[in-house]
Amino acid sequence: MAPILIDTNLLIYLFDQNQPNRQSRATDVLDRLELMGLGRLSVQNLAEFFSVSTRKLSPPLSPKEALEQVNLFTRIWPVFDLTPLIVLEAARGVRDYQMSYYDAQIWATARLNQIPSIFSEDFNVGATLEGVQFINPFAPEFVLDNWV
Repeated sequence: MAPILIDTNLLIYLFDQNQPNRQSRATDVLDRLELMGLGRLSVQNLAEFFSVSTRKLSPPLSPKEALEQVNLFTRIWPVFDLTPLIVLEAARGVRDYQMSYYDAQIWATARLNQIPSIFSEDFNVGATLEGVQFINPFAPEFVLDNWV
């Protein structure tokens, strides 16, 4: 099985008590990715997780709790650095494919690190862009066994 880049929304749903169905699905998906050693993260995911989990969740995580989670994520999954090449590739994604910059940065991270799939609910689900496929693990037709 190929590695999968995990988008921030899956990490956030682990702690979103207001979305019990998504919380359960995120837990299942992330547990399996951990078990199989297939999950990958970007530095961007860690930064977004800390920011969103301490400001937008209800109830929010404390900075101490969010930091502990970020530490845990870095021990569970390999984390790709944000590099000048990723920024340039993301800018190309914005220019050529009209992606938002931060979505393009996730795509660029996957593409430049040869990760063929991104699990996220934020992209054009099912689309493949220059060898990177976007998969929505919250879609009704999603079958986890097809990916891990």
